[in-house]
Amino acid sequence: MSFLIRQTLIYAVPLMIVALAGVFAERSGIINLALEGLMIFGAFIGVLFVRIMQQAGVFETSMGVLPLQGFMLLSMLVSAVLGAVFSLLLAFAAINLRADQTIGGTALNLMAPALVLFFIRIIANQNTLQMASGDAASWFMIKKSMFGYGRGQEMGFLGSTFVDKVYLSTYICILIYIVLSIILYKTKFGLRLRSCGENPQASASLGINVYKMRYCGVIISGALAGMGGFVYAMTTANCTSNGDVAGFGFLALAVMIFGNWKPLNISGAALLFGLFKCIAASYSSLDINGDGVYLLAQLNINPNFYRLLPYLITLLVLAFTSKSSRAPKAEGIPYDQSTR
Repeated sequence: MSFLIRQTLIYAVPLMIVALAGVFAERSGIINLALEGLMIFGAFIGVLFVRIMQQAGVFETSMGVLPLQGFMLLSMLVSAVLGAVFSLLLAFAAINLRADQTIGGTALNLMAPALVLFFIRIIANQNTLQMASGDAASWFMIKKSMFGYGRGQEMGFLGSTFVDKVYLSTYICILIYIVLSIILYKTKFGLRLRSCGENPQASASLGINVYKMRYCGVIISGALAGMGGFVYAMTTANCTSNGDVAGFGFLALAVMIFGNWKPLNISGAALLFGLFKCIAASYSSLDINGDGVYLLAQLNINPNFYRLLPYLITLLVLAFTSKSSRAPKAEGIPYDQSTR
């Protein structure tokens, strides 16, 4: 059970943070279909930064747990900053040029993997960018040995679930998620941002700069999606980048719609999808009751069914819930100062 909870969080947290990225953009009135592309770009930037720092000898595994966790947080920050910069392409096209936001997001989704693979071929002369040395677990994973526990010693259920073999990024992302959710719904800034996605003309009549607020929404969205991309690459892809994030950006869009653009609902939806993603990735070694019986592996179901399961659940959930979802009223509509 500890393994199931731990792995579910690993898959659910990137979905949560990237779905919140979509909420910030769409609550401001901009449809952000580019979450997949932003995740791909953020994953590449984060892995590249880790690789450069390793090659420069700035950080070593012998430095201890705190410097390495600081290194990971710095990598997350770099991914967030460059993700925000990359999202400016969508912001400029949608806000200044009043281009179709769906086409703009799709363009970024097409451009990001091509751009990333182009740079990976230049940097590494192969199709996958990896860490210069070691792996993500040896560099960034928190283990019980760091707290003085021996290999045969147990930390108890809570320790085994939430401390041993986890990444600090999981809890950092949860904290960021809570703080930004509070900002979005409990502050003056959040109220102004949401008003621009509901009725920008009314917001402008009260002195709110709609262009500025929409830029803020897209930039925050890009930062969260870029950071989420690196967290996904670090925790599930061994800190590698190959121009792909297994459709997590589109899954995050589904989580956002299923959660009705509300942070609390989104967190529950992310846990649901994270659970099925965990089952798809580790069904053959999943011991739910701890009795040594791998039930899912013994069912003799085609492995492709388990891999299909998260995406199949996505389609089913959207088919039954999308009609009752309430999107921001001005979402996808370019703002025109001359209209009232």
